[in-house]
Amino acid sequence: MAGRQAKTLSTDHIDELLYFAETSRHPHRNRLIVLLSVKAGLRAAEIAKLTWDMILDPSGEVGSTIELHDKVAKKGGGRSVPLHTDLRQALVAVRHQSTGRGPVIRSQQGGAMTPLSIVVWFHRVFKALDLTGCSSHSGRRTFITRAARLVHKTGGSLRDVQLLAGHRSIQTTQGYIDGDTDAQRKLVSLI
Repeated sequence: MAGRQAKTLSTDHIDELLYFAETSRHPHRNRLIVLLSVKAGLRAAEIAKLTWDMILDPSGEVGSTIELHDKVAKKGGGRSVPLHTDLRQALVAVRHQSTGRGPVIRSQQGGAMTPLSIVVWFHRVFKALDLTGCSSHSGRRTFITRAARLVHKTGGSLRDVQLLAGHRSIQTTQGYIDGDTDAQRKLVSLI
């Protein structure tokens, strides 16, 4: 895959990923891995390094945002990401099975998963689902592309998408966004 971008995921692909996760040995954890990627746009390393203190509010309950610390984000680009309803529910389910301290995503042995183990987990799932061209970055690209397409409905701008993605440059964010040929046709017909 060197030199090429990971493919974005369709709604059907995301459903396949979630079904695969839910029928796996660790359904709550694996569902959470998928949702952290596609509903929060986290990188594999950020998923692996996410800790409960970035999720929980002062009363110890799952809050309304992920407060991603600079130390776990690429190039120190920490950020706040509001929690999608599905992601929040998945976090609550995993929280009920944990102490609420340390890593959110744990390996079978109970310790933190490594960034490489998250990458390998996605690779195995995509291979099992026969989804070629996808990688651990596919969920992140999907999140950024979807956010860019919908941001105008919220009164926001591409700058908001850039901040959610944790990019220093708007050009980096633009490089993540897939074009839509149907939208391009409709746009040209309106001109």
